[in-house]
Amino acid sequence: MPTQGACEQVWITGIGLVSSLGVGIDQHWTKLRGNAPPRPVIDAERFAPYPVHPLQEIDFSKQIPRTSDQRQMERWQKTGVYAAGLALEDAGIAGNDSLLDRTDLCIAAGNGERDVALDSRILATVGTGGDSGARLNTELATGLRPTLYLGQLSNLLAGNISIIHKATGSSRTFKGEEMAGVSAIKNAVDRIEAGQGNLFLVGGALNAEREDLLLACELTGSLYNGPHKSVWHRHGESAGFIPGSVGVFLVLEASNHARARGAMPYAQIAGIESDRSHRRPGDAAAAARALLEGLPLDANRRELFILSGANGTDQATAEELRFLSSLQKNGVNPVIRAWGSLFGHAMEAHFLVGVALAGLALSRSAFYPPFDDSGIERAHSTWPDQILVTTFGHWRGEGLGLVQSVW
Repeated sequence: MPTQGACEQVWITGIGLVSSLGVGIDQHWTKLRGNAPPRPVIDAERFAPYPVHPLQEIDFSKQIPRTSDQRQMERWQKTGVYAAGLALEDAGIAGNDSLLDRTDLCIAAGNGERDVALDSRILATVGTGGDSGARLNTELATGLRPTLYLGQLSNLLAGNISIIHKATGSSRTFKGEEMAGVSAIKNAVDRIEAGQGNLFLVGGALNAEREDLLLACELTGSLYNGPHKSVWHRHGESAGFIPGSVGVFLVLEASNHARARGAMPYAQIAGIESDRSHRRPGDAAAAARALLEGLPLDANRRELFILSGANGTDQATAEELRFLSSLQKNGVNPVIRAWGSLFGHAMEAHFLVGVALAGLALSRSAFYPPFDDSGIERAHSTWPDQILVTTFGHWRGEGLGLVQSVW
């Protein structure tokens, strides 16, 4: 049966964020809004010539106290479980069994991590000839333990969150790179607005420090290599994204439910829209303009604050710039910040990072300084009460979200 009315607002009441910049929202706010200009954290040596944004050192035992639980999780799962715990604590839900029993999960996740050492042994075996078939069977039988194999499944992130944090409502896992994050949050928003739930934990994680991930991205020509540049400075032969290790979770809550338990919101999610174009020249920009029509933007504003998920790949970034530039034709000055220049590209979790940063900025009645010197990210004269969050998938998919102040 529906639990709330159809006009329910969707509030962000908890944020958990870990990245190369810090652990928790306070560390991130200090890095992004401090006296010194924000600077990216880069590891350019470990996977040279491909730079990555490495995860800041984390004591996972603070959110995953049992060593046995940590041992059966790969790093991307531990990162996600940790961020989920931060979000639940931030929302005042952690340890409250009656609320956790009704917390539904919407998770954006890619494929799990491969055992690179085992892969290398298998490839070496296949290339030896002779009785390589028998040796291959032995490697597969002894190397692919059931617990190891199951640990790679994308929906095990949701399972581990349920086990560790006792969030035992319904669970849905979404796959499909950047659009997985858009779909996860849209599903939660739609269900709250339709009265099909009150309390959702939405998020994802990426471990960018993986040879298998880098190989898969390089095979599609998507990776940037060389000294770090902001996303707006990557084009032509230097186009591509720099992966970033990230864990991000949001607690989304029906406004009446939050009021009843005395929870204070960061912001309200006013709308999420997505589409998938053919990506012919101009297609993605046109799709985004159509999506914008479905969001309740204030038509009288002179400045539109935008957190851009631009990733640095040539076509997708050019299409996004085309879309953002078109806003000026309507007399709107877009105030753009591309968080990928500092966080790196987080694939399934990327859009969720933008929504988290939007909620954080609105809760503190401020916006972020320019993240680069390209001239695309200019200063602003007002303060935001609405923030548009964008993501153009590096291969397919376009998503927009509107986050706005509650008060």
